[in-house]
Amino acid sequence: MDDVYDRLVSLVMDGHVRPGDALSIDALAREFAVSTSPMREALARLEGTGLVRRYANRGYRVAPLMTPDDLAHLIEARLVLEPVAARMAAAHASPDLVSSLRQAVDDLATAPRGEDFETFRDYLEADQRFHQLIFEGIGNDFLAQAYAPLGGQLQRFRLFSGSGVTDASSTIPEHDAVLQAIAAGDGERAAAAMIAHLNGVRERALLDLETHSH
Repeated sequence: MDDVYDRLVSLVMDGHVRPGDALSIDALAREFAVSTSPMREALARLEGTGLVRRYANRGYRVAPLMTPDDLAHLIEARLVLEPVAARMAAAHASPDLVSSLRQAVDDLATAPRGEDFETFRDYLEADQRFHQLIFEGIGNDFLAQAYAPLGGQLQRFRLFSGSGVTDASSTIPEHDAVLQAIAAGDGERAAAAMIAHLNGVRERALLDLETHSH
């Protein structure tokens, strides 16, 4: 099913289907030469990213464009959870967690950063992995479950900014600052670094949205 899911993500992210377009399970299954079961499962998984929505009696459709208000609300929600998680991760910073976070930052730095999805898939994966690792590292399943749907929305605002990766030069050092604080066991610095990072994400993404709306 992973292959079906990956192909669906590419279909949406690269604009082969547009916001509001219907996604027929039967038609997509024929196009991908698979049965309807893996297609149904892949669409349900994709719904968790915010890229598609399921409507009663209408099936799945590509999600509408993310507005500046949507983006601001998303970052507000992440600001409630992620600085707390970063502080807690610093208090429980195992060598394995620090090593995994360092690997995610390294992968982020070396991943391609083109404008089409295939050329920034690895970058996005490393970005998401970094944040997920922090929640996994604190050992609180409730916080991890609360964060999961928010982290998935990363793909949606990348899509609707219409510009691929534009902020690597800022994002990578911001992630590294969070990593260094966690590695040092400095919870307050880790929380402050996460707040700075999320505020930076908001400012840069809003600028992208504004630029590509004209």
